Amino acid sequence: MRRSVRSITTSLALGFALYFAARGIAWTVQPQGPLLIVAAIALYLAATLTAVLTAPGDVRLPVAAAVLALGASAIVPTLVSLALEPSLRGAPFATWYIGATGLLAVVCIVRRRPVFGWGMLVTLVLVASAFMGIGQAFTLGLVGSITWVVVAQLLVLFWDRAVRDTERLADIQRAVSAWHATQLVRQRERRVRAQRALAVAGPVLSRTVAARGELTEQERLEARLAEGTLRDELRGGSLMSAAVREAITEARRAGATVTVFDEGGLDGIDEDRIEEIRAELADVLARARSNRLIIRAGRDDTNAVTVVGRTAGGATDDDAVELWHEIRRVAE
Repeated sequence: MRRSVRSITTSLALGFALYFAARGIAWTVQPQGPLLIVAAIALYLAATLTAVLTAPGDVRLPVAAAVLALGASAIVPTLVSLALEPSLRGAPFATWYIGATGLLAVVCIVRRRPVFGWGMLVTLVLVASAFMGIGQAFTLGLVGSITWVVVAQLLVLFWDRAVRDTERLADIQRAVSAWHATQLVRQRERRVRAQRALAVAGPVLSRTVAARGELTEQERLEARLAEGTLRDELRGGSLMSAAVREAITEARRAGATVTVFDEGGLDGIDEDRIEEIRAELADVLARARSNRLIIRAGRDDTNAVTVVGRTAGGATDDDAVELWHEIRRVAE
């Protein structure tokens, strides 16, 4: 779409440039200095082709091309006016430079050099007024050039605003899509956790109901393990993997108290690194021999998960801590 618009505007600019150049050549009265007019036409075409075709991949016109266009806006009207007698400066073939310079100013504005474009328009007004009078200059086309420049400036402003609004809407749409995808993922996770909870607690609840609360020691142990598993899924679902669940279950069977807290420590970490963190956590838990294990995934810039092991009966809090393991967010 952008290339199509660019090619259309380029073709229009070149077409109008050739039209004005043809008007300059088709004189009906022999000028005093025909070579000056030819030089003016050549300079104008060179400046226009440079302004239109330079740096096609960049909307913004290079400074050198803009300076050449500004210089042409002063030199071309001067050469044409000096090549004609004062009585002929208002002839149709002699005023071609007014529209031609206005077109060149429009090109500069469209290519995001508004200062040069308006400078060319001011230069055109001053030079044309100096050679033919301000009243005659406005009558013979200066109003049209001014209108072109003003309209071009307004269109560029509106276009840039539309582009910014479109980009903003696209960003909002991407954010909404990302939020929607996140919600879908969370819904799936909740469904999986609910199904896992039912799979763990269902048999235990069924046996409890069937036995009317009269459970054996093994069944009471299984009930406590199921309760702990449910708490783990609710408090730290993102930390759980098959290996982590098995390690926690084995620690509880050995008599340890395991507490899991997930405060968003894995947020923003890629899935591969999360799997590595879970594997390391499972390995630490499998080797732990503490009476009480605390697993915490806090919001920290450095550490994703911290595992603390405490042994009952320590003289002080510091002495009671026998395990302190930190898992980094980024692999070392």
